[in-house]
Amino acid sequence: MQVKSALWASAVAGVLCTAMLAQGPPPPPPIGPQQLDNLVERIALYPDPLLAQVLTASTYWNDIPGAAAWANEHSSLHGDELSRAVYDDNLSYDPSVLALLPFPSVLDMMARDPGWTQELGNAVLTQRPDVMDAVQRMRQKAMDYGYLESNAQYRVVAGGPGDIEILPVNPGYVYVPYYDPRVVFFPRRPGFFAGVGITFGPGIFVGAFAPFGWAGPVLGWRSHEIIIDHRPWARSWVNRDRYVHSYAVPVRRPEGPRVERHEVRREEHHEGRRAEHRGDHHGDHH
Repeated sequence: MQVKSALWASAVAGVLCTAMLAQGPPPPPPIGPQQLDNLVERIALYPDPLLAQVLTASTYWNDIPGAAAWANEHSSLHGDELSRAVYDDNLSYDPSVLALLPFPSVLDMMARDPGWTQELGNAVLTQRPDVMDAVQRMRQKAMDYGYLESNAQYRVVAGGPGDIEILPVNPGYVYVPYYDPRVVFFPRRPGFFAGVGITFGPGIFVGAFAPFGWAGPVLGWRSHEIIIDHRPWARSWVNRDRYVHSYAVPVRRPEGPRVERHEVRREEHHEGRRAEHRGDHHGDHH
């Protein structure tokens, strides 16, 4: 009887171990509000569309270093040229990572601090509502201290507590804000002009990257939703190994033939004419 009990216990333990292995490692422990505030402070004042891309891309933290290196190598390309290069190189990163290729400075920031990127990605996968609430707390601080306000690049829309949006004035162009978290989230020193607390890089045209999540990225602050390409983004710790976001705008190669294809077609055309000429010549002899 004892032998049967031991065998039964061993079998149950084996089933449990198999189930745990199938589920993968357990999620990291939850991060508290203060830690989350510190985690998101460097991106909290990004405009909503760019922040949506950073949050989703951070969950693919292993892809970030390679994407950052590629973006730096192609930093001279913009718009359609950059989009075409992505297709020509057959980059296999998730579209959430491809969406950041027009922003090499953002990818570089994420790649230089892989521990931070992975911690953010884990938090997005396991406690997304808490992450989004932390962003709102930091935005509220920057607004209270006079740093976060509408300007030529963005409209700051306060829809109520926990619902501060930062939206591009022109949806087709996104500007990366640069700021020191040690400045914008604290009371101003006497005589310090708030307008110099946040500066901006050049506007990045994102229209060419619509297939990579730039067809209407939205953050639903009250519902804690991330909407990418008009569809809810639902990657979590549980489904992270199999989740693929459904994009409404299909990913397809930009239209327009490449130069190499023109050359091939010309050669084929001339070869065809030569063959036709040979055929006519042989026919004359017959």
